[in-house]
Amino acid sequence: MSDQERRSAFVAAVRPLVDAMGGRVLPPGEAEGDDVVLSWEGEPAVAVRLPHLADSLDHLLADLRRRHGPLHELGRREKQAVVRVLEERGAFVLRHGVETVASALGVSRFTVYNYLNRENAAREVK
Repeated sequence: MSDQERRSAFVAAVRPLVDAMGGRVLPPGEAEGDDVVLSWEGEPAVAVRLPHLADSLDHLLADLRRRHGPLHELGRREKQAVVRVLEERGAFVLRHGVETVASALGVSRFTVYNYLNRENAAREVK
């Protein structure tokens, strides 16, 4: 396998991770300020442009929609599980995070806070 083929295989291997984060794969020569350049066998192989924090919640919600279907159609337990995943991924530290999630789930902010409080109470019992 040539060096180029190995680099291409490396890029193909990291692409699913980059996609899951909402990032973009770029040629290393196009890297800018905050881009992360990944090397393979001592040579720059790919640059990764990470998403802006403001876009992260939209990306997380889109990923959950792909996995579960329309979020507003989920049952209560499934919505609680979605809120748990989003909390683990830091969605609620973002400004308007609760409002955005509530809208996506088709529930009120109060309901999202109840889900969060219930989850935190369950953790304290353990």
